[in-house]
Amino acid sequence: MDVMRGIAFILLACALVAGAETMSLKRDECISFYPGIAQRVPGKDAWRVEIRGLVFEPEKRGVPLWVLREALDFKDIELNAAEQRIFEQRARYFLVDHERRKTVAVRFGLKTYRVGKSEADGFFQGTVALLDKHALENGLLAKRPPGHFTFSAALPSEGGRRFQGEAFVLEATGLSVISDIDDTIKITDVRDRKATLRHTFLREFQPVAGMAKFYQRLARERGAQFHYVSASPWQLYEPLADFIRSNSFPAGTFALKEFRWKNRTALNLFADPERYKPTVIEPLLKRFPKRRFVLVGDSGERDPEIYGALARKFPGQIERIYIRDVTNEPAETERHVKAFRDVPREQWQIFREPGEIKFASP
Repeated sequence: MDVMRGIAFILLACALVAGAETMSLKRDECISFYPGIAQRVPGKDAWRVEIRGLVFEPEKRGVPLWVLREALDFKDIELNAAEQRIFEQRARYFLVDHERRKTVAVRFGLKTYRVGKSEADGFFQGTVALLDKHALENGLLAKRPPGHFTFSAALPSEGGRRFQGEAFVLEATGLSVISDIDDTIKITDVRDRKATLRHTFLREFQPVAGMAKFYQRLARERGAQFHYVSASPWQLYEPLADFIRSNSFPAGTFALKEFRWKNRTALNLFADPERYKPTVIEPLLKRFPKRRFVLVGDSGERDPEIYGALARKFPGQIERIYIRDVTNEPAETERHVKAFRDVPREQWQIFREPGEIKFASP
């Protein structure tokens, strides 16, 4: 049976290559790739590489800037020059036209693979079957931690444009850090809606002091891979990815919320993260049952309750839980005692400064 599955997988990989085609993007259309996961196929010299992203067109006829300002309660606020510049930079990601049913194809080295078509909201997600031999021959797999594959959109050569993406290697065993972003590694003030909006749309992103060093240590000493989870919409991916890079946080995958003005996801901008986060964290835990996970969040919203529930549901996989205290609620408060009911006390910690963290040893 394993032999037959292996043959079927190789035939599928060949078919994907043979039936591939270049993308027919118009000159004013763009593609943004989001970091994916590359996973070994058990017992085979091959990989399943996750490809995901968005096809869009910067749309001048879309939602005008003043509508976004009004929706964010900025209509009657006089912005200074710096705030106006930042707002216009971040707002433009919300004003694009999402391109539906666009064929997405990617190029690994000299070979082209068809991923599929974009959905009505412009998003796409698919998997490419990549043989080890092809990856090694073309130097596609970067060995330096974290290992990752690089690829590009398969566009006609005469266009001169290039859109690149990457997928991080995640082995069956090892350590993963699932990290919240807002008020965990980036100052946001999520308990104050107006402050949250200002931090998100009008100000340069500010890191929480010491968190990058803590994450670097986990990456260096434990070989940890990172997965950033936020209730922010995908429209903020580029600014958030730049924040991660410029503040020396380890590179990793992202899980953000869908949001579009033209459909029901418009309600997601301020939706409760307690419903959203488990839907993106649990599939990762189930997909990698032999990996160990460290969960990092803050007390500003519902991270203690979410992580406590996950620790009870996946007791063998959750190694540590770290909660940054932004509400002045020590570990012995009723809230945390209830949130971490039946979770071993040594498994979770409430901290105010990263220097207080008891480092997770193997």
